[in-house]
Formats: sequence, C-alpha cells, structure tokens
Amino acid sequence: MKFVISSSALLSFLSTASKVISSKNTLPILDYFLFEVKDGSLKVTASDLETTITSTIIPESVESEGVIAAPVKLLIDSLKEFSEQPLTFEADEEKWEIKISWKTGSIALPGTSGMSYPAAQPLADDAQELTFDVDVLLGGINRTIFATADDELRPVMNGIFIDLTPSQYIFVATDAHKLVKYTVDTEGGPKASFILPKKPANLLRTILLKEDDAVKVAFDSKNVKFTLKNSTLMCRLIEGNYPNYNGVIPANNPNRLIVDRVELLNAIKRVAVCSNQATNLIKFDIGDNRINLTAQDLDFSYSANESLSCSYEGTPVTIGFKSTFLVEILSNLETPSVVIELADSTRSGVFKPIYDDVQASDTLMILMPMLINA
Repeated sequence: MKFVISSSALLSFLSTASKVISSKNTLPILDYFLFEVKDGSLKVTASDLETTITSTIIPESVESEGVIAAPVKLLIDSLKEFSEQPLTFEADEEKWEIKISWKTGSIALPGTSGMSYPAAQPLADDAQELTFDVDVLLGGINRTIFATADDELRPVMNGIFIDLTPSQYIFVATDAHKLVKYTVDTEGGPKASFILPKKPANLLRTILLKEDDAVKVAFDSKNVKFTLKNSTLMCRLIEGNYPNYNGVIPANNPNRLIVDRVELLNAIKRVAVCSNQATNLIKFDIGDNRINLTAQDLDFSYSANESLSCSYEGTPVTIGFKSTFLVEILSNLETPSVVIELADSTRSGVFKPIYDDVQASDTLMILMPMLINA
C-alpha cells in the first residue's frame, strides 16, 4: 500500500475519527485506525465496538492499494508536528510496518493486520429510513446535549431522545433536574423514536459543522446509521423506555416575566460567586417588575445581591434555583430576551426564547427549584 496525502488534511481527518477511540478498549485492535486504500481513495475506520465511524478522503496520488491497521496515538502525535506538506505513506504488509516519508526525513511506525478489525453491526431488514436537514439535526443536538445525564442507574437519560411524529421532530434531554425540549415542524415524517447516546451525539455534532448536504438516517431497534457526504457514523442505541417528558412540563404557570437574557446571565454569574459551594443556591424575589437575586454562604459569611428590571405579570414569587443549571440554560438560549413562567416556589420554572418573527422550531427548558432554607 502506498499513497501521497496532505499532512494537515490527514490530521484534521484523523482527529475527528479519533474521538471514537475509548481509553479503555477491551480489544487491542481498537487502539488502531483501519486504513483501506482502494479505487483511488483512502477509507479510515475507528471504533470502540459501540460506535464506528468510517470516513473517506481522496489522496493526492495512489501508487498501490492495501489494508493495514495504524496506531492511533503514535500516528496523530507524529502528524501534529508537521507543517502543511505532502507525506508519502508506505505500508509493508509482510512486516506490518508503516513508513511515513517527507522531503527531509521519514518515520517508521508499527502497524498490524487489519483482518481482525471488528465490522459494524448491520441494520435489520426492517430498519426505518429518513432524511434530516443538517441544520435541524445539528440544532437538535446543540440545544439538548448539555441537559443529558451521567446516571448509571438510569441509562435512558444518558442520551438524547429523538421522538419523530408525522408533523414534528422532537429532541429531548433531561437529567431529572433540568429538561430541554426542542421541536421542529415537519411534514410527512415517520412515527418512531430512539435514544442517541451522548458520545456519538457529540461526535456527530463535530462532523455536521462541516456538512452542507442532507443527512440520511437509518435505524432499527438497536442501532442507528448516519450517512453523510464523506463519512458514515454507526452506533448502538440506548435501549429502554424514555420518561414521559410531556408529563413533567407544568401546564398552568400564571406568573410570567420577560427579562434581558444576557443581563440576567451576567448577574447570576456575579452573585453566584458568593453562593454556597455545596448547593450553588440563588434566591429569586420577583415582583413589581424587578428581580432581586440573592446568594449567601453562612459558613464563610459571604453574601451578594443584585437587582434587575424586568416585565412581570403575576403575584410576587420567591423561588430558588441552582446557579450552575441557570447558567447552562441561559447560555443555551440564543435570543436577546427570554420569558420565564412560574407557578410557585415548589414547581418547575419554564424558560423560553422570545423571537421577533414566527419560527419553524421551538425551544422549551425546564428547571426544578431548590428548597430555600428559612
């Protein structure tokens, strides 16, 4: 196997694929990339058994074809030291040695046979297929992934629930403290759902930033396959029943306030410096078109407060929230102003963006309150 390729193009290519590699692989071969040169193109595969990415790049020239497994860490560490220049890759498939040469030198790396590299699990014959617009899929992941959990006891909450209906695509994530629901209007979609794990969702988000074409998605009860222009990502789904997310969305919130999102976010960050490190509690006193933020740590005699103007309709409310969750929610809403809907100090607050015009998508975020000690 012998080919010539740009150093920076290959490094960018491999850096994305390497995000699949686990630090605790059960099979030694999974610490390698699988390189396949065929029909004038280089196909690279990386896997951790649950997630597999296969990407294709066209080298500057191909002299001979072949298959070999190349060590991930050694290869990437080597490529990081090159400025932009052509590199010649030559693999000896008898000694399993990979030689990388350039104008002034060369490197020899130990490779291995690619015959034992695990193949991705094929989808079932009854797999469903659909096409996502890149912006829809990327938007759904971006707005929800921060709210996923890391819960070994409830694995279904460790991913993004994608609920497909004939009229809407719904992306949901929750960690039992906060919940995000992102809805996109559509027409003629299938009735189906699946839970996409956090790791492949993050990887998919990185790949989608460079995509322009629509994404083909095929899935069965256990696996999902995303087909992009030059890459294919396949991963195992999280199995189980997702919680009834509509059931936890408060239906009646008579108290409604509109506030500048950036002003509120910055005020929370300032006041949170003096919050209790264990609870990160910030108290909201809302009434008369003002929000008073208060935080204190009695153990160290820290305290802070700030007052903001807002537009408020309803009775005065005092409610506590965890500041770190508030910062996450407000940072993931993109509009200048937000509306916060409240019922009382014991029920969740609902956060929504305020748009100037009609949108085809809708974002709703929910945050559980904290108990305010008397």
